[in-house]
Amino acid sequence: MAELPAEVYDQIQALSTSGDAAAEVGDFETALNDYWAAWDLLPAPETMWEAATWLLAAIGDANFQSEDYEAGKDNLSLAMECPDAIGNPFLHLRLGQCEFELGNLDRAADELTRAYMGAGADIFEDEEKYFAFLKTRLQPPPGGW
Repeated sequence: MAELPAEVYDQIQALSTSGDAAAEVGDFETALNDYWAAWDLLPAPETMWEAATWLLAAIGDANFQSEDYEAGKDNLSLAMECPDAIGNPFLHLRLGQCEFELGNLDRAADELTRAYMGAGADIFEDEEKYFAFLKTRLQPPPGGW
């Protein structure tokens, strides 16, 4: 896989770190501005870069945290086209949560199942509402949840 030029990667890292700091204090508008500025530095096609995966994860997380579930669904769905995204429990969790909040319960169950299969019940530690929903869609594993 091709690598980004070091200067571009460093700029993306700096913007991502700045975005993470803003998200940490709940300033999702600033976080999203930083993440999208980092995204704009990716050469086309953007989805071929590993950095695209974690940038879209951060963008989708900020969308979810700010209750913009439609944008979260769109951005996390795009993330699934990026390297190492399919099978990433966090990406599947956030996408499933966005789908749930949008009322797309079959899609939500599919994504949340993928999160559960990849990381187990621990991924739902602070997400009981979504785990409770998932339990209505799955058979309990041997030995229980």
